[in-house]
Amino acid sequence: MKHITYPIIVIAAALTISCNKEKAAIEEAKDATEESIEIRKEEVAEAAETASERADANAEIDKARIEANKISDQAQLDADKKAAEAEADAAKAKVDSENR
Repeated sequence: MKHITYPIIVIAAALTISCNKEKAAIEEAKDATEESIEIRKEEVAEAAETASERADANAEIDKARIEANKISDQAQLDADKKAAEAEADAAKAKVDSENR
């Protein structure tokens, strides 16, 4: 009976060790996958932050261009208005000089 018990204990120990190695390998693979996912999440967050900052900067540039165009257009319209007033004044002066 002692001879049969020893091989059974050895087989049970081998199976347990083999099973523990497989579980350890599975756990290591799971940990590596989780770590890889966390690294990727950090990369995605950083990329989103960079894109957001770039979008904000582009928005500021666009706003500045719009404001500059507005000022330029208003200045041109003011100049056109003054030119029209000057033409009208010149035309009135011509009429006045012809009538005298």
